[in-house]
Amino acid sequence: MKNLQELEEILGYAFKDKKLLRQALTHSSYSPRLSDNYERLEFLGDRVLGLTIAALLYRMFPDEPEGSLSQRHTGLVNKDCVSETARRLGLDRYVIVANEEIRENENVLCDVCEAVIGAIFIDAGCEQAVEFVNEHWKELIDKNVAPPKDAKTLLQESAHNLGLGVPQYKLLGREGSEHEPLFHMEVVFSNGLAEKGSGRNKKLAEQEAASKMLVKLGVKNG
Repeated sequence: MKNLQELEEILGYAFKDKKLLRQALTHSSYSPRLSDNYERLEFLGDRVLGLTIAALLYRMFPDEPEGSLSQRHTGLVNKDCVSETARRLGLDRYVIVANEEIRENENVLCDVCEAVIGAIFIDAGCEQAVEFVNEHWKELIDKNVAPPKDAKTLLQESAHNLGLGVPQYKLLGREGSEHEPLFHMEVVFSNGLAEKGSGRNKKLAEQEAASKMLVKLGVKNG
């Protein structure tokens, strides 16, 4: 296992409880015990990240309406952005897995990054966790001065330009508990072209399906 002190230097934060960092990096394939793997920390870190980014955008863009702020927020907390941040921090080199292929999984990298945020929150409190997010996400916000178009809007515009008609969304199913649901949606065109997406609510699942369709159509998203 790599030296976690090196990772702490990269993160810019030294844990008082080193076990928390190890837990944040441990995938369930290596240890299925909840007290050992990152799943609970990821749950917490996801909420800390979402609230911190919302507050940061609120302060940085005082003249923007809620819709634009929501688009920015979605673009900064989605799987692609968070996993990109994980790679930039080198978390893929430190994640503890039973199978080496797992460390390349985008979902895993996203979860690990959120788990690290959750671990910092537990170790040092809200202020330190917020500071960490501000430090590692502000550059991403600065890169994109104009609010990005959400995937559904971009898909509708692209579909019109390509003569595909209007995309239709339908619910494929739902699983999980009332508090942690997972929705599965599909976007379909009249020619049969279809893509599926999943998310914690219908809107997020639709956005993921639209993002996948944009990739299939060769349209740059954002």
